[in-house]
Amino acid sequence: MVTKSTKQAVKRKPAKAGLKTAPRAVAKVKLPSPEISVTVGQAADAVTIQPQIQKPNAVKEKIPEISTPTVHWRRRIFKFLGYLISVPMLLTIIYAIIPPPISNTMILRLFTGNGLNKDWVSLSEISPNLARAVITSEDARFCEHHGVDWRELSGVIDDALDEDEGPVRGASTISMQTAKNLFLWDGRSFLRKGLEVPLALWMDLVWSKKRMMEIYLNIVEWAPGVYGAEAASRFHFKKSAKQLTRRESALLAAVLPNPLKRKAGKPSKTVSFIANRIQLRMSNMSPYLSCLP
Repeated sequence: MVTKSTKQAVKRKPAKAGLKTAPRAVAKVKLPSPEISVTVGQAADAVTIQPQIQKPNAVKEKIPEISTPTVHWRRRIFKFLGYLISVPMLLTIIYAIIPPPISNTMILRLFTGNGLNKDWVSLSEISPNLARAVITSEDARFCEHHGVDWRELSGVIDDALDEDEGPVRGASTISMQTAKNLFLWDGRSFLRKGLEVPLALWMDLVWSKKRMMEIYLNIVEWAPGVYGAEAASRFHFKKSAKQLTRRESALLAAVLPNPLKRKAGKPSKTVSFIANRIQLRMSNMSPYLSCLP
C-alpha cells in the first residue's frame, strides 16, 4: 500500500553528493548576418530567436560651412556700411540736445596740416543776415523740403544723363551738407551720396530747421582750419558773428563752395561778384524763411 508520505518521497529525488544545483543559465549569441540574437536556455525548449533591428542615427552630422574669400569680404563690407549708417543715426539723436564736439571734416583736415579754430555759439548769437545769405546761396527751399530737394536732385540727374552738356550744377541741400561735414568725407563718389541722402532725411526728421541751421553754421568750414560762424567772423572781419552785416554775410556765403581758396576778408573779383548776386537775392527771400526766427 502506497501512502501519501511514500509518494512525496518518490517525487523528492536526493541530490548526488558533492553536486550543487546551478541556476538556470541563459546565453545570448549574436549571429553576424542577419542581425539576430539567439537566447539558449538550459532546457531544449528554451530557445528564443530575437531579431536585432538597428535604429538609424537620429542626429545628423553638421556640414561645415564653406567660407570663401568673397563671402568673407562681402560680410565685412556689409558690416562697414552698417556701421557708417548706425553710428551717425545714433549721434544725430544725441546732437539734438548737445553740440557736436567735432566733425569728420575737422578730423580729416587735421591730417592735411590745417589747424582747428572753432567756437560754438547758439543761433541767437549769430546775425540773421548770415542764415539768410546761406539759404539764398546754398538752399533756397530749405524751409520747404525734408532734407533732400527732390526737384533739384531730379534736375541734376537729368543733366548727368545729358551726353552733350553733362552735370553743370549740384543739388546738395543744407541738410545734406551738414550730414557730409559732420559724419562723412569730401569728394564726389556714389558711396558718399548713397549715405548722405538717408542721413539728411533722418537728421531733418529728428532736428528742427532751427537746430539744423544752428549746427550747420557752427561746423561748416569758412577758411582753412576755421569752422563756425563765430570763428569765421573773427578771422575775416575781426568781430563777433552777431555783428555781421548783410555784405559781410554775403561774402561768407560766397566762399562756402571752396573755403580753402576763396577769402571773405580779402575777396577776389569773383567772390565779390558772387556776393553781389547773393545780396540782391536776399531782399526777396523773406517768404522762404518762415522756418527761422
